[in-house]
Amino acid sequence: MEFVALGDTDDIAASCHYLGLNGTGLLLDAGVDPRKDGAASLPRFDLIHNADDRFVDHAFVTHAHHDHMGGVPVLYREFPHIITHMTDATKRLLEFLLPASARLQARRVREGSTQADPLFTEAEVEPLSDLYLTHPLQKPFKVTGLGGKSEVTAQFYTAGHILGGVGVELTVGEGDDAPRIFYTSDTKLTNQSILPGANYPDSTDVLILESTAGNDPEAAATSREKELAKFTEALQTTLERGGTALIPVFVMGRAQETLAVLDRLKREGKIDDEVPIYTAGSMRAIADLYDQTRTSTPRVDSDFRVFGVDQKRLPRGEKRTAEALDGPAIHVLSSGMMFEPTLSNRIGRRLIEDPDNAILMVGYSKEGSPSARLLEAAESGNGTEVVLNPEQGPQPVRCLVDDFRFSGHSNRDELLEVVRRLHPSEVVLVHGEPDARTWMAEHIAEIDATITVHQPEGGVPIELGV
Repeated sequence: MEFVALGDTDDIAASCHYLGLNGTGLLLDAGVDPRKDGAASLPRFDLIHNADDRFVDHAFVTHAHHDHMGGVPVLYREFPHIITHMTDATKRLLEFLLPASARLQARRVREGSTQADPLFTEAEVEPLSDLYLTHPLQKPFKVTGLGGKSEVTAQFYTAGHILGGVGVELTVGEGDDAPRIFYTSDTKLTNQSILPGANYPDSTDVLILESTAGNDPEAAATSREKELAKFTEALQTTLERGGTALIPVFVMGRAQETLAVLDRLKREGKIDDEVPIYTAGSMRAIADLYDQTRTSTPRVDSDFRVFGVDQKRLPRGEKRTAEALDGPAIHVLSSGMMFEPTLSNRIGRRLIEDPDNAILMVGYSKEGSPSARLLEAAESGNGTEVVLNPEQGPQPVRCLVDDFRFSGHSNRDELLEVVRRLHPSEVVLVHGEPDARTWMAEHIAEIDATITVHQPEGGVPIELGV
């Protein structure tokens, strides 16, 4: 049985993995690299086309983040016969997010911000929804390929990461001793504000494990409640002095979880109920999908509604925007890494020179991103300059800037706990930078030296022992 990583193995981007299982060809996800444009952002589908013994029968879309699903329309173009599987919530999200992605790509070409052709058009995406097959959690379904020599069965387990997110268990053959493979995708072992923690099989033979937080010792050294206390204090300090707090978020997952946290703080009287919360853009449509599926997907509290949180739409126009920025106020805006020209970047540039304000990061800041540059400048001391947008140039950072660990990924100790629970004979480490995967490999060996640990290189096949 063969495993081939088709995406970037040394980073957190373009997740896509090929499995050849005794005559059945499967793809685990079909993401894009958000730092690249056009064809350069895609997985290496040519590694399948150029190999006589590789083919694809089925694909799984584990969740609706672009680094896992942004290449799905291209997948159908490359393999027109493919059958794609996901949860109903993920399907609903793709029906919204992929047309939005097509519009964004077309707009960037018109504006001249990219020279790359769009990966797909809105007209190309819309009919695909009829081809997505959806499945409930922990209900087996057949994915045996046309040339399959062994029956292959799949089932989904909730991943705890974002709405609709799942891990995938694959059973090759029949009977109690049939080999099993489990792909965690992005996973969160413990509860978030809205979503409960992940569920896993009792055991597996091969574990394909994400390692996003494998090189982050601080994440494992804190707790959600400690981070919440720090976040609350920073928010209270800002609002009490009449300032405005910007919370940059990823529109899918982190935005909705952050609104749930703010709702809790208001209900507990820790921030004034009259302080306005502003939101904007696609996060509002995604919030509606969270609410529509609150009784059909795993929830900490199925009665909680994201739109039950009192929030205002960020107004347009210079005068009305300026009024909304006149604190005390809270702005929950995308993007999480403050890439230009997103709202969080534009609003952040208006706030950072005023010491009454705050920019509070609640998600991952990749090295070199505007949010990471802002954090570095703040750590260097009051007044240190940062460039959030080259057109505006350097600005002194005088507002409060801090980051808080509310990640939708398991920390590295929790990832090791997944290994302990499933006690596999082989582990394939994916979705992590080299240092993260190396740390994970070394500590998996401490758990059980008999476990074979693979750190795949892009395009280089691995023979699995199952």
